[in-house]
Amino acid sequence: MAAMTAHPAPDPVPRAQAGASAPVPVGTPARSLSTRTRIKICGLTREQDVDAAVDAGVDAIGFVMYEKSPRYVTPLRAAELARRLPPFVTPVLLFVNEKTANIVAACDHLPLGMLQFHGDENPAQCEDAGRACHRPWLRAARIPVQGSSVFDLIKFATDYSQANAILLDAHVDGFGGGGKTFNWSLLPPSVNAHLVLSGGLTPANVTEGILQVRPRGLSLAVDVSSGVEAVGPDGNVLKGIKDPKKIDQFVAAVRAADRQPA
Repeated sequence: MAAMTAHPAPDPVPRAQAGASAPVPVGTPARSLSTRTRIKICGLTREQDVDAAVDAGVDAIGFVMYEKSPRYVTPLRAAELARRLPPFVTPVLLFVNEKTANIVAACDHLPLGMLQFHGDENPAQCEDAGRACHRPWLRAARIPVQGSSVFDLIKFATDYSQANAILLDAHVDGFGGGGKTFNWSLLPPSVNAHLVLSGGLTPANVTEGILQVRPRGLSLAVDVSSGVEAVGPDGNVLKGIKDPKKIDQFVAAVRAADRQPA
């Protein structure tokens, strides 16, 4: 098994646990809490890919609990993979329009971690599931590939104000993992939320994505799946099978962005 080096836990502290500071009014200029971009690799299905991500220094690992996804793993399989994680690397369970009872049952297999809601869940459903599982949660915003400006991210962040962060993903057929980017430059300049940039990220474009999106929120993390996956002999992406070299390149590109001034 790969060496397990501890890495800092993902930021930020969930708002519900923060307590000390009052919410910043919507429209207030964003402030950067950290220039260290947290990294999540999503859609893992194999032990060697979990080990490669940990060795590369990522902060979180995503397991897809959506049965229609080619990256789906059962809760039991996710628990097996999560047992390889060292302290301070966070497992994240991705759900799409799942019943709260099933979310609780899945969480019973993984004593630590976060929830990620990637379907049509409304704020009350997310909050109810988070309370039932005693877990912080992320909410995915599905932003049109063309015309990001028509998506009201300010309102979305306000509606889901109890989320640990808002994950920015491209709106594709189905739910997630489509490898599509959206126009980052059309995002609002100031969003009162911690942001997670996703959707079509690769080692080649993540540096630019971070530089464009980092000033727009309270902090920024990145989430990648298809952009670090292996390619088969036919040239098609092998969904759920990660490429360790691409993971290393992705992490290096993120750190290159972090070295540039805000």
